[in-house]
Amino acid sequence: MPGKDTYKRAQKVLAGGVSASMRIHPYLERPVYVTHGDGAHIWDETGAKLLDFNNSNGATMLGHNYPAVQDAMQELMNKGPVSAGESEEHVQLAERLCKIIPSAERVRYASTGTEATSLALRLARHVTGRQKFLKFNGHFHGLADAFLFQPRDTIHASAKPQAVSGGVPSSYAYDSLSVSWNDRDALDAMMEREGTSIAAIICEPVWYNAGCVPPDEGFLEHLREVADQYGCVLIFDEVLSGFRMAPGGAQQHYGVMPDITTLAKALANGMPLSAVVGKAEYMEQLAPVGPVAHSGTYSGHPLAIAAANAATEILSKKKTYTDLNKTANWFYEQLQESFDAANVPVRVQGVGARFGLYFNREEDVRTSEDAATNDHNLNRQFVTGCFDRGVYFHAYRTAGAPGHSGITLSHTREQLSEALNVIQDVAKSLER
Repeated sequence: MPGKDTYKRAQKVLAGGVSASMRIHPYLERPVYVTHGDGAHIWDETGAKLLDFNNSNGATMLGHNYPAVQDAMQELMNKGPVSAGESEEHVQLAERLCKIIPSAERVRYASTGTEATSLALRLARHVTGRQKFLKFNGHFHGLADAFLFQPRDTIHASAKPQAVSGGVPSSYAYDSLSVSWNDRDALDAMMEREGTSIAAIICEPVWYNAGCVPPDEGFLEHLREVADQYGCVLIFDEVLSGFRMAPGGAQQHYGVMPDITTLAKALANGMPLSAVVGKAEYMEQLAPVGPVAHSGTYSGHPLAIAAANAATEILSKKKTYTDLNKTANWFYEQLQESFDAANVPVRVQGVGARFGLYFNREEDVRTSEDAATNDHNLNRQFVTGCFDRGVYFHAYRTAGAPGHSGITLSHTREQLSEALNVIQDVAKSLER
């Protein structure tokens, strides 16, 4: 099989056989080697055409090979892009972000989500003079050392967290605090004990990295109140939720404004660009005006800026989301009905253009503990069955919460209807 042959070659020259660890599809036990994409589809190296529900891990929100984005980048390529330079296009994009993102008064570009969240935390530590931060169990904020901790399985709230990666200094664990998502009592207890030493509360306002777990009604408002009460910086990690259901992301959708926001993924329709945006009084603490260090040769790379200007011109329009959310909600209802008709217990949860499938579960998924109950045996059968029939769902792990999936502006109802036929057939074949 071509994919397996390429993987054998890759294992001899690439660390772990891949360029990034999550590109191993754990259910296929190899990477999917992609040659190109167009609209809602990708093609693998065998020539197979796949309807894509991964969308570059959520980054390609408009669709692959999207004409407006391709034209903008090609125009710049014809001129000759220059890295490490400023341009009017950098200003243009920042002006648009300040207009459509509620928390954005100033913008700083970076290249990756990890870089953006690391900078946001560094900034929060500087403006508060504190070191600790509070996150939520399982929320993903990139692979910087500070974020690579999860709590021990213990009833003792003071137990030191465990590193989830090799090479992370154990001393960092003392600064990392975490509680379960949507658990207001646990949050309040943690803040009562540690609140005056916490620089930042950081969260995915919609927990897409566990599929799709929205905040309970009033939970984000409570985070805002608690952050104000204890003088903490509230950071919304909108690397995934940004632009997903509204031009201003989750903060616009739920009407809660953080102090600092991180953006990436959909910002440039898959090109490597991220941003930290927030209150001017905080953002002006960044160098060269303030003492908080940040710079990078590839920060705001001109090709990524060109792509982002083209993408956000579309994503800033309300009509874009009228159509997108209508299609998404229809698809999620049909998807749930397909599993129900096949008598397979699956909970479908979606907000905007991203959704999660929770196998062997019929109740809402609300907490970190709920998300961890996903049945990966059923999930594996479903994903591999769909893959064999030309419908692509990525998987990120074989235990705990499932991965996230999504649609793009390029997914048509006709294509989604064809996918639903495949999904229902596969669902009927699952062995429980």
